[in-house]
Amino acid sequence: MTIDTNTMISITEANQNFSKVAKVVDEHGTAVILKNNIPRYLVIDFSKAEKVAGSEDVLAISERLIKQNMEAYKVLAE
Repeated sequence: MTIDTNTMISITEANQNFSKVAKVVDEHGTAVILKNNIPRYLVIDFSKAEKVAGSEDVLAISERLIKQNMEAYKVLAE
């Protein structure tokens, strides 16, 4: 899974303007919420949740995505 930088939102902004998070999910299918400049939360369209979590545990998915995108996370943290 590649992460589009247009889908990244700080936790502060998500807290103050959740409608922006919803708009990003509507436009891109997902939104990544950053906490301390580190991807922490993934918000996905509910209709896609079954496809993603249907065969894998959510924790396993999260761990796999972090491993796959570690280089991108490091760059974004700088």
